[in-house]
Amino acid sequence: MRVAVPLEEKAEQLSAALPPLMIEAERVAAAVSLGVHGRRKAGIGETFWQFRHYRTEDASSAIDWRQSAKSTHLYVREREWEAAQGVWFWRDGSAGMRFRSGDISKRDRANLIAAALASLLIRGGERVALFGSGRSPSSSRLALRRFAHALGDTRSVAAALPPEAQIARFGQLVWLSDFLSPLPDIEKRFAWFTRFAVHAYIVHIIDPAEEDFPYTGRTRFEAADGTLDETLGRAESVGDAYRLRFRAHAGSVAMAARKFGWTYASHRTDSPPTAALLGLFSEMSGATRR
Repeated sequence: MRVAVPLEEKAEQLSAALPPLMIEAERVAAAVSLGVHGRRKAGIGETFWQFRHYRTEDASSAIDWRQSAKSTHLYVREREWEAAQGVWFWRDGSAGMRFRSGDISKRDRANLIAAALASLLIRGGERVALFGSGRSPSSSRLALRRFAHALGDTRSVAAALPPEAQIARFGQLVWLSDFLSPLPDIEKRFAWFTRFAVHAYIVHIIDPAEEDFPYTGRTRFEAADGTLDETLGRAESVGDAYRLRFRAHAGSVAMAARKFGWTYASHRTDSPPTAALLGLFSEMSGATRR
């Protein structure tokens, strides 16, 4: 847990200035009836359903002390699931995300934004999970700790794109990546998630050197995974062409996301992380639409 605790603390500090975030249930409304028409499934709601034994992943605030006093066991009061929904996260784990031209890598910035947003969601009663982790979305302090630990684990899956795996319909997906994969591969994965009516929030993490290309003179460039290298005698001679191509690729990713009605935002690692978090908060809470 030596990795998880510092990341969790940073995420808490970053999210402390924002009110608890409640995900708008617009996507869920088409499939379920809210209010008195609950679903016979435990979750966030107002209608009592059942008592069950306390589990280690449950928050201590969920314990029903009155019921627990009648027995030698701790009990949790469950309510019918009415509006809360699972929010999945995917953080690009490819080698290129370790690149940094300044003090922080793209991977570290993506981790911080993801953990801060997960903290806000859990405080708002939502359930979160890392996509592909094998864990179902959960809403507890233990869930946040596991979430942060998984993000900070250097042995985690080193894949740029999420797997083509099942995901709950009408869910939410927060996808943080540098999106340097080939555009056809990115579009194919976008299309996969639309099969499940998922709404995604695309966060394009950019290192300033990748966008500005400040290199001059004789420069050797090496791929992050060590598979390619190239030496240019005058790096500045390709600067203009590179910058145009980089912007075109980013624009194509944004266009592909918006084609599906998804949200796209770019974030440079030399900008405060609060800027990205505020943008996500505004979009996911519906503040921009209101």
